[in-house]
Amino acid sequence: MNMAERLYQIVETEPRLNHAGSKATADIAKIAGRIGFQNVMIHMDSDSPSRFAKFQRQVVYFRDWRKAGKEIPDHSIVLLQHPFHHRQLIRNKTLYNLKERGVRFICLVHDVEKLRAFRYNDYYEHEFQTMMDLADVIIVHNNVMKGWFIKQGFDPKRLVTLQIFDYLQGKQEYSMPHFDRSLNIAGNLDTIKCKYISQLGQIAPVKVNLFGPNFNEDLKKYANINYHGSFPADEIPYRLTDGFGLVWDGDSIDGCKGKPGQYLRFNNPHKLSLYLSSGLPVVIWSKAAEADFVIKNKVGICVDSLYQLQPLFDSITESDYQRMCQNVRQVRKNLISGHYGKTALRSALEMI
Repeated sequence: MNMAERLYQIVETEPRLNHAGSKATADIAKIAGRIGFQNVMIHMDSDSPSRFAKFQRQVVYFRDWRKAGKEIPDHSIVLLQHPFHHRQLIRNKTLYNLKERGVRFICLVHDVEKLRAFRYNDYYEHEFQTMMDLADVIIVHNNVMKGWFIKQGFDPKRLVTLQIFDYLQGKQEYSMPHFDRSLNIAGNLDTIKCKYISQLGQIAPVKVNLFGPNFNEDLKKYANINYHGSFPADEIPYRLTDGFGLVWDGDSIDGCKGKPGQYLRFNNPHKLSLYLSSGLPVVIWSKAAEADFVIKNKVGICVDSLYQLQPLFDSITESDYQRMCQNVRQVRKNLISGHYGKTALRSALEMI
């Protein structure tokens, strides 16, 4: 049996939802498929909260995991995307059984709920421990997260860093963004979840363009804030055509405070990938783990506080902006082709 014949990946399907939450996992599955990982499907036909729908989901999960255990041969290599967000009958039993049959696991981390903190509970604690038990290699976001996993006791020789999440898209040609001293924010605009968004009126006259669901109508009173609507993950790159993308989170515009903000110290936010794949340079919190990526690739500016933006923007010339855009162009080429995921997966296969 050659390598290509023994590579498998667990791929979860979900009902079609109009948000970008599952794009990162879908992109990894596509990239893995390109290098020979065969899909083993776990279906979620409905997200209805009704008692019957929950029962029906578990029946399907039981069927699919039992089938997966039969489909995956002994001593093969299986890619898992962590964490699983839904309880699924016989999932862990099947995975541990495969482990006993000599199957080796590559686990690619999307989120560490223990680090994200505000969603952490007994379920995610168990999920994390299961990954640590099963994984032969773990693909983590960046060097900061790698250091954290080493502190948890995982062998540094079995850790691979992704660098940044890819953002596959159909738009291959590059269009230079228009020079504009403005910010773009794409994603969930819920001002309870992302409190800093409610404070963006305070950084006027810096112009802020908002894209996404859950827009707070109260923000219309600020002259510097413009709402442009909500768009699917594969369409939003076409809407981001000027200025900078903002990589920020948490309770304040004066530093990324609160648990969601502090998570930026460890994770690779998918928004960074969205903006760069759209061709935009970025503004990112200086203490974010991915600030190093931005500095190294010269694709944006780092700030401690959004209050620093106005004088910084005033000092940026059109030629400065175009230089950043040219650097973004090189990174974008990698992002839309799946370069980072492919490189990380190949490194993991060499380790295994």
